[in-house]
Amino acid sequence: MDKVIVDCSTGETTVVPLTAEEIAELEAAAAKAEADRQVAEAEAQARAEAKANAEAKLAALGLTAEEIAALTK
Repeated sequence: MDKVIVDCSTGETTVVPLTAEEIAELEAAAAKAEADRQVAEAEAQARAEAKANAEAKLAALGLTAEEIAALTK
């Protein structure tokens, strides 16, 4: 892997290989981002399931779809 360094004052670009430490940091950041994505996905799924469960309970109480929609806005 390489990184590109741009000197804005001259417009000169330099390509430099990443150090082992930089590669490790990138890999750790990628792993954390993936873990965060999985947590967010699980939370969204749990919210969707809770909402569906609540709507089913409201329907079981006799509320119409329109009434449930009015409550969930």
